[in-house]
Formats: sequence, C-alpha cells, structure tokens
Amino acid sequence: MIRTAITVIYVTCTIVSPAVLRAQHHPENTVKVYPAESDEVLLNPGIGFTTFQRFNGDTLNPGIGWTEGFPIEYQSFNGDLTNMGHPQTTIAYFRVNWRFLETGPREYNWNMIDKALKTAAERGQTLMLRISPYEGGEEKDVPVWYRKIVGKEENIKSEKWRVDPENPAYVGYFGGMISAMGQRYDGHPDLEAVDVSFIGYWGEGDGMHLLADQTRLALINAYLDNFKKTHLIFQPLNGDAPYPELLVRGTNIAAYWPDGTNNGVGPQMRHLGWRIDCLGDMSFFPQWGFAHMLDVYPQDIVKSGMAEAWKKAPIAMEICGTFLNWMEKQKYDEETVKYIFEQALKWHVSSFNAKSSPVPEEWSPLVEEWLKKMGYRFILRKFTYPAEVMPQGQFPITTWWENKGVAPIYKDYKLALRLTNDINTLVLGTSADIRNWMPGDAIFEESLYIPSDMPTGEYQLEIAIVDPVAYQPRVKLAIEGVNEEGWYLMGNITVSP
Repeated sequence: MIRTAITVIYVTCTIVSPAVLRAQHHPENTVKVYPAESDEVLLNPGIGFTTFQRFNGDTLNPGIGWTEGFPIEYQSFNGDLTNMGHPQTTIAYFRVNWRFLETGPREYNWNMIDKALKTAAERGQTLMLRISPYEGGEEKDVPVWYRKIVGKEENIKSEKWRVDPENPAYVGYFGGMISAMGQRYDGHPDLEAVDVSFIGYWGEGDGMHLLADQTRLALINAYLDNFKKTHLIFQPLNGDAPYPELLVRGTNIAAYWPDGTNNGVGPQMRHLGWRIDCLGDMSFFPQWGFAHMLDVYPQDIVKSGMAEAWKKAPIAMEICGTFLNWMEKQKYDEETVKYIFEQALKWHVSSFNAKSSPVPEEWSPLVEEWLKKMGYRFILRKFTYPAEVMPQGQFPITTWWENKGVAPIYKDYKLALRLTNDINTLVLGTSADIRNWMPGDAIFEESLYIPSDMPTGEYQLEIAIVDPVAYQPRVKLAIEGVNEEGWYLMGNITVSP
C-alpha cells in the first residue's frame, strides 16, 4: 500500500469559525470508544526482566550459579530472540570490573561498551551498565597498574575495601574514569541507566558511612556532574549501612525523610532511582544476623529518604542467588515467592535482574502475573472524538487511561494520533506528558488541529505512544486492536470540505 506522508504536527490549537466548532462538538457527532482490555504480558521499554552479561537469544547460565565482573563472552546468534526458560526482555544488564575498562592510566577500552550497546540494540534491548571497582579474588582486583601505584595499603577502615578510597589516587583515577564515561555516553539512546558504583566489593557502597565527606562527594559527583541525561540508579540500602540517609547529604540528590525534612527542593535537585541486590533474601545468610527482606529493605527504603523516588526515577532489583537457588537450596514454596513478588511491587519495581538464570516451570504463572504489574501498564479505558472534522479546524479528543502497573514510565515518549487511508497519512502529536501517568487513573483532553491542506475523505483513526523523533510506536498498550505497525484502531473519521 502506497501512502503519501504528511508532515507530523505537534501540539496544536487554533481558532476556527463558530459554525465549525458547533459541528465538532455536537453530541451526535461524538464517537465514544471503550477499548477491550488485553491480559497478555507486554514487552515494553524499560520494564520487566533483564538479561545479565547476556542478551536476548543467548543461552542461560546453567545450574544455580552465574557469571559477572568479566567482559561479555559473546555467543553465536541465530536470529531467534527467545530466552528458553526466561522471559524475553527489553534491558540487558552489563556489570564489569574497572580493570577491564581502564587498561592503563587514562587508557579506556571504550570498544567493550560500544559493542555491548550495539548488540543490545540489535536484540531489541537497551543497556544498563555498572563499572565495579573490584570484587574478591586476584583476577577481580583493581587494575594491575593501579595496584602498582598504591601497593598493599595498610590501616584501611573497612574489611570490604580492597584499596583505600581516601587515597587521592582513587578519586583521581576511578572518579576520572566515571567522568570520562559520562562525557562519552551520557544521553546515548541505547543506554538505559547507569548504576552508581563507588566503593566496596562490586562498588555497592559497603562502609560508606566511614568515608570522609570530601571523598564521598567527589565520587558521587563524578556521576552527577557527567550523567545529566541518562538515568542514574544507586544503592543506599546495604545491610551493613547503619545510616543509609548519609549517602545523599551534601549532594543535589532528591530525598524526603519521614520527619518531614528533605535534601533540598527545586529544579536543581536530581531524581535518582535506587536498586537492591538481594531481592528474596528471607534468611540466606543467618550468620549475618539479618535478612534483607525482613530487616533491611522495609526499614532503609524509608530511612534513606527514597520511599518516593519511584515517582521520578526507576527502581531496579536483583535477585538474591537465583530462582533455582530459591527452589533447591532455600526450599521456598509458592507462597513465599508470591510474598517476595508482592513486596517488590509495593516498592514500585520497574526492572528485575534474575541473573539470566531459568525460571522454574512451576513458578512461571507467578512470574507472568508479576510481569503484568511490574513498571507501567497502560490501558486506554475511554476515547472520544468527533466523527467529522474539517481542514483548518479543531479536532477535540478526550481520553481516560488507567495505569495498572506500579510505576510511571520514565521515558519522554509522546501520545500521538494517526489518520490514515490508502493514499494519505497524517500523524498528530499531543502535549501529554505520559511520565505523569501514575498508577491509577489519568485524564488527558486536548484540541488538535487539522491542517488546511489535509485532503478530504474517509480515514481510519489510530492511537499510539511513540518515540519523539521518528514518531514510531514504542509502547504496547494493554488493549486489543493493534495492527502490524503498532497503532491501535479507534474507529473511522471523515475529513469534510
């Protein structure tokens, strides 16, 4: 089918003759549409499961273990994006240690990140990235060249620090690497988020409360100053952090505490998402004397001032162990798994890293229901429009949406309408800011504008949430009636002379 494209019109309102306005708004001329709800799991940007050190279509980790910290071992790919025993995803999580990125002082292996971004895009994913300073074991230490600079440091304040972060060299090199990475990748369309990493094993902030303010702020600001477009997520909720609220002090990270105080207000404040790395720990490590799900997360989400962060920035979660570990070692039953999933929803989870480990078949129904609530899930409940419009006339619409998820969308996508027939197509953008569509109901009304050179005739009227550049559909709605291009049919409309 050949169609003549007509320029996209974005946000519109114009004054037309009273006769036209009366015709447009006459009750008999109004079409009401109540789309049928769909119950299917939707694969949408920025939400759901993530792959880990892998991409859609790759073989999963075997058994109860997983790999991390090393560069990605790229698997052969036959074009099939299916993840056997694991949901398909829109996010690939890549966690790699500093030593593999900065191979010499100020010498960066950007090709490693470039390839991961490119591969993710080819597999229908965006990349979530963390550069960890180190892990345990010699092969996961700080870079060899950095170890030569600092040697074996004595009197380090925390047993979970392999090098002294108070050494100015640490801020200079690790912080310098973060700054350089931000200058290169901030705002990259295929970069979903950057996971803030600064001290301790995996960079998760162990012993953060022991840091001098000057050091803490220098490391955090390396991210804040250089990633201003890409979402940042951070981890103030470690079990060994006695004062999780301290992490944001002195920064411009938005935080709101139970006593009514805050970390600052105004447009200069940055909204960061947060992550937890042990979802499902009901008693994994009894020797520690606490369980994350019972003794850490419920308390520290509030104490850290991050209980409301989900309204502006994404919440990311990582499984404790793997699903097979839950089943085979922890002996969790379905009720326990259901409880864990419910807690994650209560905390407004958008994405979940299951470490590219399979989901036990008997838990698949629980996972499917969880996926239907994770992040955002938009249902168009009611849509009204005039059955007939005129060139150079107004085109009023009303919409009632329900977000049945637990979080908003954090991407600045646009709500758009399309009038199309065998010859002509017109796409109209709206002024809706869908990032404000919180869980529950949202109402959006607007009068759009039909251009003066719009050809008359019969058209199909379609709706979609589109990217702001190409105006191509990006978000699947939980309603029926989608076509092959991702637009949802609302009905017919006539453009009259």
